[in-house]
Amino acid sequence: MASRQITCLDHTFNISYLLIDNKATKNLCFLHGWGSNKELMKLAFENSFKDYNHIYIDLPGFGASSNPIILDSQKYALILKKFFSEISVNGVQGVQLLSGHSFGGKLALLFECEILLLSSAGILLEKSLKTKSKIALSKLLKPLGIKASFLRSKDADSLTPNMYETFKIVVNENYKSYYASFKYKASVFWGENDTATPLKSFEIIKSVMSNARFFMLKGDHYFFLKQASLIEKLYKENSI
Repeated sequence: MASRQITCLDHTFNISYLLIDNKATKNLCFLHGWGSNKELMKLAFENSFKDYNHIYIDLPGFGASSNPIILDSQKYALILKKFFSEISVNGVQGVQLLSGHSFGGKLALLFECEILLLSSAGILLEKSLKTKSKIALSKLLKPLGIKASFLRSKDADSLTPNMYETFKIVVNENYKSYYASFKYKASVFWGENDTATPLKSFEIIKSVMSNARFFMLKGDHYFFLKQASLIEKLYKENSI
């Protein structure tokens, strides 16, 4: 494991990362989802896609990477692009294939390269009555100085103030237009029992992405953890 200081957006970010040199001529970077880290992605994929060198990153504010400011997805992408410009594996600069899970998948849409998405986020669906009630109650309690931490999403548990504000921003970003306008090759994989990014999101993405292939696999939001070899097989067998 290594760490690199990246100066971007007038701040310094310490980015924790891991490189696996497979003596390949192309680099594949894995971006984890919200609340996760590079170790989870490495656990899933380190023994697959060996015709690529691997780059595993802790996104700013997660794992061992720092985040001193409030971010949105566009700013996350700027930081990552700066990081990629300073990293090479086996003499190969940049990233030729980018794989993202959930929040990481949404970030992948902001790059100019081929992408492989795993239950990707960024499609805004109508909130449930339970969620709407929590939001309304939180707004009522805020002027009274009552911290309604019990109303927070589980994804917001134990977040620093910067990351909690970041969380509130990114979960309300609508990336449907980014899916629709993405011009590079894309392969989209989903778990048939996913409730974190529901199948309705998958169907919407499928309806707007013209230059993409779609695969439904068994499992939930983390369907890829034990199916990396199948994902690789389907990706290669159905190569565009």
